[in-house]
Amino acid sequence: MRTAGTTPEPESSTGSGLTSLGEVACRYQADEIRPEDLPMIVAEALAAGLDTPTLCELAGLPRNADARDIRDAFEQALSEAGIELPDPGLAQRHALRRLAARLINGEIAPAGLVTDGWWETEVETVEERSFVSLIPQCGCCMEYTLGLDQQTWASELRIAALALTSSPATCPGC
Repeated sequence: MRTAGTTPEPESSTGSGLTSLGEVACRYQADEIRPEDLPMIVAEALAAGLDTPTLCELAGLPRNADARDIRDAFEQALSEAGIELPDPGLAQRHALRRLAARLINGEIAPAGLVTDGWWETEVETVEERSFVSLIPQCGCCMEYTLGLDQQTWASELRIAALALTSSPATCPGC
């Protein structure tokens, strides 16, 4: 956290812009960010010190611009910044990690995980597998598919979420 009256070093500001833009790329690939939100997001990256010609162009596009134009400009801006767009599967796995963090922080209830189809996520690690295996496929038969009482399930889900968020991330930008 910055102290009032101090300014960040230019390198750290640009580094922060690159890191956040890498995370945006990951969230974009996981369909967590809508194209119409990208112009404002890249405007924030510009404010953080990251500057490429296409970032400037994209920041100036209106929210109601053609979604294909926004997506094309965003992907070009990432390329100019030296950021690779992550594989959609990897991006989805990192979305799963963010979901686990939201569960731990109390931002989402355990039952809220059931309706999002997370059980379909292709997992690669033991921690991902443990977390996903506890997410039932549907809310209507949650009790049947869980075989546990709700309190035990919620506790086991939180334990698996902690293990997942404590494990090393596989995507440096996410």
